[in-house]
Amino acid sequence: MTNSGEMYDDNAKEVAAIRTQALAMCRKYNHKVNTDNEYDMSILKELFLHVGENVYIESNFRCEFGFNISIGNDVYINHDMIILDCNEVTIGNDVYIGPRAGLYAANHAEDPFERVEKGVYSKPISLQDRVWLGGDVKITQGVTIGENSIIGAGSVVTKDIPPNVIAAGNPCRVIRPIQFSENRWKRE
Repeated sequence: MTNSGEMYDDNAKEVAAIRTQALAMCRKYNHKVNTDNEYDMSILKELFLHVGENVYIESNFRCEFGFNISIGNDVYINHDMIILDCNEVTIGNDVYIGPRAGLYAANHAEDPFERVEKGVYSKPISLQDRVWLGGDVKITQGVTIGENSIIGAGSVVTKDIPPNVIAAGNPCRVIRPIQFSENRWKRE
């Protein structure tokens, strides 16, 4: 299993072992959040490639392997997030992700005979700085969401989204550019 994009055996023993370890660590993390209301990032820092400062991931978080996930600073991920990180999944700084979102870097083989043989391939996913994903957004393999862009709730994103736009739908399409405020609101 590599991040090369080449087909690999999703049922191989070494793949299953890594997946089982990630599942155990996710369960441990979710238990802490649910019972102690504690975001114990030390668990996820051990699992992920990188975790920045001020990262909050709500309970029922799941990932496939963990070691392909990099998260920047000031990130909030709401409940029931699923990341299939069979390839690199990069989440930038100041990113908000709504509940029940999914980042799916994996895909099964198109050829039905390869699929039966557990053939899987993957491509990276990137959420650049200041991206906001609404609830139930699904991002498929190989997609980059450009900085500042907003993806509307329930969208299925199968192609790159440029920076500074609002996009939505299934399949997700650009609706309009973001309107930047001349007099930015600041909290006191």
